[in-house]
Amino acid sequence: MKDVFARLASDLFSAIVFLVVYLVTDNVILATSVAIAGAFAQVVYARIKGQQLNYMTYASLGLVVVLGTVTLLTNDPRFMLAKPAIAHFAIGLIMLKRGWMLRYMPPIVVETVPEYVTAAGYAWAALMFVIGAGVIVVASTGDLKLWAFYLTVVAGGGKILAFAVQYVVLRLVVTSRRRAAARA
Repeated sequence: MKDVFARLASDLFSAIVFLVVYLVTDNVILATSVAIAGAFAQVVYARIKGQQLNYMTYASLGLVVVLGTVTLLTNDPRFMLAKPAIAHFAIGLIMLKRGWMLRYMPPIVVETVPEYVTAAGYAWAALMFVIGAGVIVVASTGDLKLWAFYLTVVAGGGKILAFAVQYVVLRLVVTSRRRAAARA
């Protein structure tokens, strides 16, 4: 779980840097410039440490540079605020692959209810698309406090709630099926 939060923080690093600098300085140009520099520094640091950089790392850097450049040219923070939406859409597309979630489940769940796990994978994809659309709607307002609230409380809370519901449902279904099989 710690690894998941570390990856999430890494993926959102430039957005977090942008938000913090913008809230402190109220300067779009400075916040965007620091976010772009931070994204490059993050990649350089990972390379120096010998860490394997995946497609998402480079895609994130590209998005920061492109959206940051548009933000600098227009002096409009909404482009940088929209970055998390693109990430959610990309993750949602990846989650549309049938059975993607099976590899993350314990063997007992995979053996007992693989169809439920597949359905949960599609539900996660739908959640990512809904959250991504919400990010765009909130980003279009340009309200940084609303955007920060949405990303942390609504999007983050929605994912935590979805994880909890998934855990409880899968546990109940697996237990029920195993009891029925033991009786038979």
